[in-house]
Amino acid sequence: MFREVMGLPAHALLVHAAVVFVPLLALVSTGYAVLARSRFRSRLDWAAGVLAVVAPVAAFFAVQSGEEFQKVLIAKNYGPEILQKVEEHQGYGELTLWWSLALGVVTLVLLVVTSPRAARARSVPGWLGLLLGAVVVVLAALNVWYVYLTGDTGAEAVWQGVI
Repeated sequence: MFREVMGLPAHALLVHAAVVFVPLLALVSTGYAVLARSRFRSRLDWAAGVLAVVAPVAAFFAVQSGEEFQKVLIAKNYGPEILQKVEEHQGYGELTLWWSLALGVVTLVLLVVTSPRAARARSVPGWLGLLLGAVVVVLAALNVWYVYLTGDTGAEAVWQGVI
């Protein structure tokens, strides 16, 4: 399933979903966290909730397809230099998956805690929303950084010395 799509490596196709959705989750969740007292927050909640699920799934698909692609490279006897670059890229990709999962979970918790229905249903301390918002901002920055590192090492492995 993760090996190829219509004769092309699936990783080359699936990775673009992670490249789009993980930074988009970082942007929207940060916006939601920072705009606590704004009318725009209610417009971001549905997008933050959807992206909190979609982004980690996209990162998971990218990692799984990358592992399949690595197996193909090993089977075709690619040299140790390229395989070492692929391993570095893979390490960053796996960290991106875990950081996106953490951001997704914290974003969903923030949405539940700051929901007007949740605040009425039980007494939620105000500091909890602020703390979760701060954690979202930090995790968002980590996600953007690791998407950059993953993409940079992947592009370097593929394109270095080509042009």
